[in-house]
Amino acid sequence: MKTVLITGANRGLGLEFCRQYTRDDWRVIATCRHPDIANDLNSLARQYANLQVHALDVADFSQIDALSQLLVNESIDVLINNAGIYADQQGCGVGQLDYQAWEKSFLINTLAAVKMAETFLPQLQKSKQKLIVSISSLMGSMADNASGGSLSYRSSKAALNAAMKSLSIELCRDLVGVLILHPGWVKTDMGGKNASITVEESVSGMRQQIEIFNLQKTGRFLNYEGAQLPW
Repeated sequence: MKTVLITGANRGLGLEFCRQYTRDDWRVIATCRHPDIANDLNSLARQYANLQVHALDVADFSQIDALSQLLVNESIDVLINNAGIYADQQGCGVGQLDYQAWEKSFLINTLAAVKMAETFLPQLQKSKQKLIVSISSLMGSMADNASGGSLSYRSSKAALNAAMKSLSIELCRDLVGVLILHPGWVKTDMGGKNASITVEESVSGMRQQIEIFNLQKTGRFLNYEGAQLPW
């Protein structure tokens, strides 16, 4: 049985990853900040014995270290860095920028994903698939940015893309792959009700990219349908 570790698993894309992987008989290690109030995730865990839930705030690196120690003997095929935030407030442009929120965006959207990859590398190396997946955004593309705005979110996702691209080069020699995925504009709390696709469609598409991944594709920035995106 293959194993996947998912951050930010209590709602949205993370929860749907849990649903689909558990139904397909993967062993799922789901993490979120407050499992005690993650009602949908806990309900899923009661239905499936192959789903386990752990508390993890990815902004607290000591918690990442502690979870890695708890799972030290595990073999993890796929790590999905899904946890993220959108901290830009409407109307907060130049002159009203919130630099504390910007720092938090970098901590959660960029640094935490790198920390997860680094800390769980031994568990990934024990597996057959050996794949790190980071959920990014087309808003992290500099080439695609024609509208501006969302400074903290855009820059944190651009930094995530750059970091994962560099990791892909370094880890390729150890046969560990890195995949950067844009989920599309999805109907989640972050994407809003006017988004164009459902979480089911997005996650199904991203899982397909994970399934067909090979090391020749490491470091690529793709959307959920497999189209390569500009940096």
